[in-house]
Amino acid sequence: MEKKFLPDLLSDLEQELLRLGYTEGSMTFYRRRWNQLMAYAQDRNEYYYTEQLGIDFVHEFFGITQDDFAKTLPQLQTQELRVIRMIGDFQLHHAILRRYLKHRQILTEPFFTEVSDKFQKYCNKKAYSNITTDHYVKQSAYFMDYLSAQGMRDFSQVTVAIINAYIRTLAGFTYKTVEQNICSLRAFFRCLYQEGTVSADLASKMPMVKAREQTAIPSVWTHEELKQLIGAIDRGSPKGKRDYAIILIACRLGLRCADIKNLCFDDFNWAEKKLCFVQSKTKQPMELPLVPDVGWAVIEYLKYGRPKVDSPCIFVRHMATFLPFSEGDHLEQLIRGYMEKAHILMLKKRRGMHSLRHTMASVLLEKDTPLPVISDIIGHLDTNSTAVYLKVDMERLAECPLDFEEVIRLG
Repeated sequence: MEKKFLPDLLSDLEQELLRLGYTEGSMTFYRRRWNQLMAYAQDRNEYYYTEQLGIDFVHEFFGITQDDFAKTLPQLQTQELRVIRMIGDFQLHHAILRRYLKHRQILTEPFFTEVSDKFQKYCNKKAYSNITTDHYVKQSAYFMDYLSAQGMRDFSQVTVAIINAYIRTLAGFTYKTVEQNICSLRAFFRCLYQEGTVSADLASKMPMVKAREQTAIPSVWTHEELKQLIGAIDRGSPKGKRDYAIILIACRLGLRCADIKNLCFDDFNWAEKKLCFVQSKTKQPMELPLVPDVGWAVIEYLKYGRPKVDSPCIFVRHMATFLPFSEGDHLEQLIRGYMEKAHILMLKKRRGMHSLRHTMASVLLEKDTPLPVISDIIGHLDTNSTAVYLKVDMERLAECPLDFEEVIRLG
């Protein structure tokens, strides 16, 4: 890595931020901090940026210790840490890593924008799901923006070494995130090769990173936590009726978040008390019994809570123009809001909608339900996917058995 004098490094960083379209207000903030940092380095007779210089700087000026780096900090302190982390990332990778960038448009070069559009059409032809296509297109756009930061305007200089250098910018992300990025890039370069944009089959030369299956232990809810969560819902308000029905469907039927959002009026067979739909992830048809508490919760919402809008989707947002939830909305804010109301600690456990699905599967397993049966209930094509729930601490579950009927009754 070529080391540059601190003023030269910050000058190059400034030009990159301007290229990316950072606002004048943001630039004023960064320039102020950079001037403070240069004066601080000069007082210490240091001419290059080092990690230790950055650590000492935020400690001296803002009282942030190295032990604080891994904590959840207030927004102002997070912004100060962002300053030094951005400098370190730029020195190492000559790029602004996207964890710091908030503006929506990733690509600005016309050539790369056109390539991105072609790649999206390629994904559509391959019949990838909308969520997969969005991931692939966005993650490939990050890579092309990285090329722009290196002064490249096409793919003529792209090599496996360049790709590996970009992958190194993902250091610090989870193993699964790195795997997903590599998978996206592999599809991207396969598209470029097939369409003749690149002459070498770079997709076949990319590193094979496979996250080990079933490495993560699913987050599950205890009886008391679910009771608190459901008790925090104002079931007298229209939004509360909607949220109660959504959470109940996740708890009792184990539906994925995307499938709950996509539920339509035609999916409910009230005469036969069945819920019939096509799963968004597997594209397989699914038929589940419409248990009474779920059915009545949905009916209550439709009669007394749902806005009068012309949409086939059961659940809609309760703000004008009352549209269905977007594909990228995982409803995490819904769960987190009620967790805060119920004073349930979030800690480092994931407490999104999927955790309610995990809980249902884990409780079924605790009650000695065979894995193939659980797979059928929650829509897994492979029982190996369901086997991840074997990792849940069974003794812990036994100490706090979960009876959904009791939870709903007490909620």
